[in-house]
Amino acid sequence: MYTLTAFGGPQGHYGLMMKNFVNKQRHVTQEELTELISFCQLLPGASSTQTVTLIGYKRGGIPLAIITLLIWIMPACSLMTAFSFLVHSIDKQALHTDIFKFLQPMAVGFLIYAAWGTYKIAVHNTITRVIMIVVAILIYLFFKSPWIFPIILIAAGIATNFSDKRIPQKGQPPKKVKWTNIWLFAIVFILAGLLSTIANKQQWENRKAFNLFENFYRFGSLVFGGGQVLMPMMYEQFVVREKTQYVTKEELLTGAGFVQGIPGPVFSMATYAGAMALRKDGQGMQLTGAVIGTVAIFLPSALLVLFFYPVWHNLKRYVVIYRSLEGINAAVVGLMIASGVYVTRDIIVLDFNTVSYINTIVILSTFLILNFTKIPTPLIPLVCLLLGWLL
Repeated sequence: MYTLTAFGGPQGHYGLMMKNFVNKQRHVTQEELTELISFCQLLPGASSTQTVTLIGYKRGGIPLAIITLLIWIMPACSLMTAFSFLVHSIDKQALHTDIFKFLQPMAVGFLIYAAWGTYKIAVHNTITRVIMIVVAILIYLFFKSPWIFPIILIAAGIATNFSDKRIPQKGQPPKKVKWTNIWLFAIVFILAGLLSTIANKQQWENRKAFNLFENFYRFGSLVFGGGQVLMPMMYEQFVVREKTQYVTKEELLTGAGFVQGIPGPVFSMATYAGAMALRKDGQGMQLTGAVIGTVAIFLPSALLVLFFYPVWHNLKRYVVIYRSLEGINAAVVGLMIASGVYVTRDIIVLDFNTVSYINTIVILSTFLILNFTKIPTPLIPLVCLLLGWLL
């Protein structure tokens, strides 16, 4: 049910995770979820997807992590695949219908809920308050810079190491690191690049498929900052570059708008872009392109997170890392605040008209419902979609 109601990108996903996995189903504690979010922000790839994968990993190891990942991405990727087949046969004006217009303020409400819950456990003294405020300001100012997220989190971890009052958690000695996933990640990265280069030089018939896999695998390996960074990278690769102009500007932007209105990961945009890139080669290749985009964009995220998390889990027992967690968790609160403010810039809330009043009501109502009632979470996006249709 979480997968089918997770609208609003990572901003909305974190609040929904807290409501479903912490307060309702109790798969993880609030402290554990905050730590997972902090950890995933340090890695490239789809951060909300990595967080969901790790929740599955903590509950049932790698098998459950893989099942969780597949369940999480399949609805969105299936919708984006279907949309790639329908995009030329439906009225473009219909895609810009206002049915989705209240999902963005709803996502802000979810984010406020997540930020408030995380604030209560992560910000409890002067240094964490300062970190939260400074991080919120810096991330808001440099939101479009892909490196701001890991840099600011590392800096926050260093800041809380200037105090030696905190002691490390007690636990078993660190276990031996298993290198399988990181080697697999590196081997696939190298092979994808080699095969793409060879396919182009030797003019293989299906070279576009090899190029697409390399493109998306590289994106999934290097993107910091989520969907808002992935979109410009795809635009530059598939629209601007002459050798790889597989998609028109209008087609890519139409898909970018549609992905904002469906539940699930924003990275499912790669599914649509892959399908559109091979659409001229027949429906079979178009479907192949969708599969390539899906596998290539999410595979590096999964391999990275499932390798680094056990390493991180062991490193936490060292005093330097343990102290760093306090600053990193406080920085995540600042990240959520900055994200909420940044998203709100595109929402009409201060025009003192009917639309701005409704947007404000949606934001506040979403937060209040999540925080103070037991109303089923899936009803919130359904009501917002209904409002968009009626108003």
